[in-house]
Amino acid sequence: MQKEKTNVESFDLDHTKVKAPYVRLAGVKTGQNGDEVYKYDIRFKQPNKEHMDMPALHSLEHLSADIIRNYSDHIVDFSPMGCQTGFYVSLINHNDYEELLTILEKTFIDVTKATAVPACNEVQCGWAASHNLEGAQSLAEEFLAKRDEWHIVFGE
Repeated sequence: MQKEKTNVESFDLDHTKVKAPYVRLAGVKTGQNGDEVYKYDIRFKQPNKEHMDMPALHSLEHLSADIIRNYSDHIVDFSPMGCQTGFYVSLINHNDYEELLTILEKTFIDVTKATAVPACNEVQCGWAASHNLEGAQSLAEEFLAKRDEWHIVFGE
């Protein structure tokens, strides 16, 4: 199948060649004042083979977006992929991949210990009825179990 080039790095990634779970640098943008934003692909599920259930993904997003900021002041954003297979995390002026892996590990360990989903109410969330703490924790545990493989992006 011929694929067309797009303006989006992740659309140009051959999703049939990657092997989830993994953490990969998806791009770097340099601002006019020299600041650099590093965007990482945090892939939980194998593309086109499996995906995260939306309530669990939603809760994992809330938990991770809140908790990750306890471990780094460089976090710009933590957001889900529309395909429901992973997340993107963006950092400003921080390009230490190994340190990011440690930040993610600590974040997901904390997710597994959480007793509630932050901002899980109609005032702070756009779809407060769609959450699943236990599902989010299960996803975090599954991802943590493969910690030694996070650096391996492409399969054999």
